[in-house]
Amino acid sequence: MLAMFRRPIALVTLAAFAFTACRPTAAAPAPAAQATDARYSGTFAGGFRFPEAREAVFGAHAMVASNSELASAAGREILQAGGNAMDAAVAVGFALAVTYPFAGNIGGGGFMVIRMADGRTAAIDYREIAPLAATRDMFVDSAGKLTDKSVVGHLASGVPGAVAGMDAALDRFGTMSLAQVMAPAIRLAREGFTVDSALFRSLSGAKQRICRFEGCATFYPNGETVAPGARLVQAELARSLQLIAERGPAAFYDGPVGAALVAEMERGGGIITREDLRRYEPKWREPVVSTYRGHTLITMPPASSGGITMTETFNILETFGPLPAFGTPEYMHLVAEAFRRAFIDRNAKLADPDFVPVPREELTSKAYAQRLAAQIDRARASVTPAFDQGREPEHTTHYSVVDEKGNAVATTTTINGGYGSAVWVRDGGFFMNNEMDDFAAQPGTANMFGLVQGEANAVQPGKRMLSAMSPTIVLDPQGNVLLVVGAAGGPTIITAVTQVILNVIEHRMTLADAMRAPRMHHQSLPDEIRVESVGFPEASLERLRAMGHKVVTTQGIANVNAVMRVPGGWHGVKEPRGAGAALGY
Repeated sequence: MLAMFRRPIALVTLAAFAFTACRPTAAAPAPAAQATDARYSGTFAGGFRFPEAREAVFGAHAMVASNSELASAAGREILQAGGNAMDAAVAVGFALAVTYPFAGNIGGGGFMVIRMADGRTAAIDYREIAPLAATRDMFVDSAGKLTDKSVVGHLASGVPGAVAGMDAALDRFGTMSLAQVMAPAIRLAREGFTVDSALFRSLSGAKQRICRFEGCATFYPNGETVAPGARLVQAELARSLQLIAERGPAAFYDGPVGAALVAEMERGGGIITREDLRRYEPKWREPVVSTYRGHTLITMPPASSGGITMTETFNILETFGPLPAFGTPEYMHLVAEAFRRAFIDRNAKLADPDFVPVPREELTSKAYAQRLAAQIDRARASVTPAFDQGREPEHTTHYSVVDEKGNAVATTTTINGGYGSAVWVRDGGFFMNNEMDDFAAQPGTANMFGLVQGEANAVQPGKRMLSAMSPTIVLDPQGNVLLVVGAAGGPTIITAVTQVILNVIEHRMTLADAMRAPRMHHQSLPDEIRVESVGFPEASLERLRAMGHKVVTTQGIANVNAVMRVPGGWHGVKEPRGAGAALGY
């Protein structure tokens, strides 16, 4: 049995809630194995679509939370077979490429934050990079106007990093072979799986884009969206995954899978070449490590902006001592003002550190945060200064994994927009990313989110585009893993992950309520607070407007998947606003 493996098997005080509509109530006593560590359920504003006091999924030994129940099951299968959290995380990643093509991928990239039970921490950046033929103004037409070529079609793709990144992480921290952890994904692609209503709705909405390219026959047989209850078999993808399992990343970067990718680029006028694929390397980076209220946060550094932006936000908020009660205008004002300042720095100062000097130490220092906090008027809104503008990601997926020994992996992966560039590698069976849109394709022009960035994130050959992905592991004051969390949703990733962590640490919510709680978002420009509709008391919103904030409502903010330690095991919660599952044992 051992010969099958290429690696040896590794034998808070409750804040007083003064605002009636958001006053906490004690949760009903849980079974001993699922005790919630004296945490409380918050009572949200009346009418919010995600009621409080719901139970999380419990696992005494291990837990996986992702946007696909089948992918979560793949991770659990590996854990129950003796694999560790890293083995399971890579299994989930490849399974998502099969069952969640909206964002799961082998044609994209991502970030992974790791904390092993022995105290080792690591962060791996397998973000896509700009092809060697990329140029600064490649998406601007002769009249100086930004085109849509960074969003749809063959020019939109960066060189994928997913296969190389997951293999590198498995090689350093896993206990199983690549073939073993990929087995569930290969089975799902080869034998097929039953299409659910979520995949059906997603594909139905993307038909016009996907059918511009080669993926139409796979997902729309006879011109109709593959129906709920039908079996979706992906033979080309199964073949690609099998080749990767047998030959390793070389099959993708210097073999038949890569050859299929390059052939598709040549057919459609793309610029990714064999040389681009051969040159690709994932990068091990030093995680951003910070503290908040005695807890330790381990998160992702640039080319992800999430870790530094969240750290700056937490450092600003920490200067105010215990924060006001959840849902009060005083609380929402302070959080918005902290987000405003952190995003101003994000948009101007963060980029691929291999191309642009990033003032990491300054931006993550407590002293710098104190200077920013001193600018905040607790009674009045600030005004975001004007700034040269840029671009940012849309659709992503995050998954969180913990095992029985306390190893933890937080992974966020993406092909950017839903179904990426919509370009389908017909002999490979997968969608290509549209990550080139994450560059400031035309500094000075706002993107689809109104997010603003600067020249530091302009297109350059071989450069990683800036991301908002924020995979994070939180340790309790005793140094044990408390929370594994991350999200999808462009710039709202940063604010959503921050709020889930605040809900757990600052407001002592159960994980179920921390995830269901209404969310808000501020990204400096546009200068407004976005709030989930009917989530916060109207009196709070009116008070915020009186303080000078522009407040707008939206249906949902971000897509978070999280796992949390509780007495006797783990709680897992998939995003209430989306599909997926948390599965433990």
